[in-house]
Amino acid sequence: MTQLTGSKNAAYIGAAYMVGAGLIFAIINVANTQLTWVYGLKSTTVAFWEYFIALLFSLPWVFKNLHSALTTSQIPLHILRVALAAGGVQLWVLGFSSGVPLWQMIALIMTSPFFVTIGSLLVLGETVTKERWISLVIGFIGTMIILSPWSDEFTIAVLYPLGASFMWAMYSLITKHMTRTENADTMTLYLLLLLTPINAVLAFNSGFIIKTDAAIVSSEFAIAIVVTVGVLVAVAQYFLVKAYSIADAAYLQPFDYVKQPVNILLGWIVYSYLPEGIMWLGATLIFGASLYLLWSESKK
Repeated sequence: MTQLTGSKNAAYIGAAYMVGAGLIFAIINVANTQLTWVYGLKSTTVAFWEYFIALLFSLPWVFKNLHSALTTSQIPLHILRVALAAGGVQLWVLGFSSGVPLWQMIALIMTSPFFVTIGSLLVLGETVTKERWISLVIGFIGTMIILSPWSDEFTIAVLYPLGASFMWAMYSLITKHMTRTENADTMTLYLLLLLTPINAVLAFNSGFIIKTDAAIVSSEFAIAIVVTVGVLVAVAQYFLVKAYSIADAAYLQPFDYVKQPVNILLGWIVYSYLPEGIMWLGATLIFGASLYLLWSESKK
């Protein structure tokens, strides 16, 4: 009886951490829209400072695990993996700076499992089941509806979150491949150590100074938001680690999808963004295909 109660408590706590992370990321998304699209800050500059500040808050863990986790024979793969993660971050923030609506950003980023499915077939040689093909086709239809490349309203900006989704999917595939020889501490450590310098290289041309048009907002206020977001990134990442350390990934994943309606709600409250017409169908197809893929995989 005690063991059952403990399992239930772990399930509740794990789910709470996952939902908490999703809510924090929703706030971060609104803040990044404000910083880049409204205040006009460069997306590369914003991404660098946010993740650098998140690194500073992670330094106690870094120093604690530096000697035990630093040894590896996979340096090139670590660099490639983190470069993909950084590229995804840059494209993600660039989407906000281009004014892509929050609901559209979240819908397109949820295509990542479909890219993972294709990559697992082409790169890892894994078998693609009937359920995976069904989710892939439904997700593709939903993505095409969201992108609407045949529409006069189509802009290149909507490809930024899709590109971020692709890069993060490739990051996941490399991570999965590397877990055969690397432990979790080593992979986390190299991610933290390499992400900031790679972001710094990407931000070099745009500069590192946070300066806004005083007529819109003061630079000091924008800096305060960037620092707050950096802290929130660290907290959200901590929540994710805690969630996965407590409960299984398959159980937790549906709770991560809570962020889609939350982002739609925040986008509507702050910017009056809502899906229009057939876009509701596209978002629903992507969301449903993701849930179907999760359900079919969790049965195994």
